[in-house]
Amino acid sequence: MILQTLKELRRYPSAILGLCIIAILVALSIYTVIAIPYQKAIELWRGGDNTWYRLPRIAAPAWTNWFRQNKLPETIFLSSLEDPDSKTIMEKDPGRQIEISYTFDYSWNAFPQDITIYFKPSYLEAQPFVSVTLLTPDGRELRVYNGLVKLGQVFYVSQDQKLQRRYGNLPQQALLADPGVETAQPLKGSYTLLISAVTFEPEADLEAELIVYGQVHGVAGTDNLRRDLGIALLWGIPIALIFGLLAAVGTTFTTMIIAATGTWVGGWVDDLIQRITEVNLVLPALPILIMVGTFYSRSIWAVLGVTILLNIFGGGIKTFRANFIQIREAPYIEAAQAYGASSGRIIFRYLVPRLVPLIIPQLVNLIPGYVFLEATLAVLGLGDPVLPTWGKLIQNSYGEGALYLGYYYWILEPAVLLMITGLAFAMLGFSLDRIFNPRLRVQ
Repeated sequence: MILQTLKELRRYPSAILGLCIIAILVALSIYTVIAIPYQKAIELWRGGDNTWYRLPRIAAPAWTNWFRQNKLPETIFLSSLEDPDSKTIMEKDPGRQIEISYTFDYSWNAFPQDITIYFKPSYLEAQPFVSVTLLTPDGRELRVYNGLVKLGQVFYVSQDQKLQRRYGNLPQQALLADPGVETAQPLKGSYTLLISAVTFEPEADLEAELIVYGQVHGVAGTDNLRRDLGIALLWGIPIALIFGLLAAVGTTFTTMIIAATGTWVGGWVDDLIQRITEVNLVLPALPILIMVGTFYSRSIWAVLGVTILLNIFGGGIKTFRANFIQIREAPYIEAAQAYGASSGRIIFRYLVPRLVPLIIPQLVNLIPGYVFLEATLAVLGLGDPVLPTWGKLIQNSYGEGALYLGYYYWILEPAVLLMITGLAFAMLGFSLDRIFNPRLRVQ
């Protein structure tokens, strides 16, 4: 049956496209779960500056430079811990003379967000004295910092008051600006940052990290907390597919079994099922889910359970019941009764399997609806507070004014993924409906 269905799908190019997109999403889901385990993803997404300090804040994806005439800078990271050759030590009584030299090329048409030095000294009592100098491509020596450094000290060029008094409110731009041009432009070429430290204890030491924060980063960019949006975009795929699939399968098969039971048993059981269905059809599902998320739990599993419960007694009950009434009168049902088949056997072996082929298209078409439902709750601020999802990204971007400040990538990336997912399942579902539904089958 599966091979026959695949052969039939070849007649519908939209179904092939939808199937390919779904296959890619499934492959990315498997890769995500293996490459970024659940616990690691949660730790990364909830991590603060200590986790993401190497990334720029609110940076567009790096591929946006392909469409820019003036290229935006990427982040430059240099560390004496990762490059021991950049550091030299000269023993002096009673301490040491430490020299750290970083050389980097700057070839972009815009200035960086900031220039930051993370000092990591080790000492007992006496703090090291550090001097920082920037050598520009045109041979100038710019004094950046002089003073004692302590454990965990971070030097932000943009926030240094001495540099602001000397160069203005944007010293990180003035240090890299071309002095021969009236309009501020970066001076392209090779820069060298020299860190000279004097320690006053025999075993004292100093390590340093230089970060020139760019304006673009990675495939997906970053948010206001420096987090790589790729984490949420990747983990949003398995979360969306699992939520949509479980909700669709749980709702469809449970509804079908309840309808088959009511149709076969009849009497007060069928009447009770129909009355519950009619009451449930009047209840607004979205406000109820909002109340659950507000007063009970925002866990994705709690939302999934309530979603299934609210949709079990939906309009599908009456549709399935109408089909089961016709099947109940079939000759093979009478034959099953004649040889003494139990009600359970008739329901699960003769009634339900008869409709399984017809509900496959319906099940596929239901998945994107539940995917959008989960995203909608997250956009309303009622998503799972732990999981990184597409809806959570949209909600965060809206809260930070991404649309008004021009950070369109922040909201467009998850929105486009939602639309692609919905379109893929819709194209596949419509084609399956034409294959399995005899009324729509093309001869």
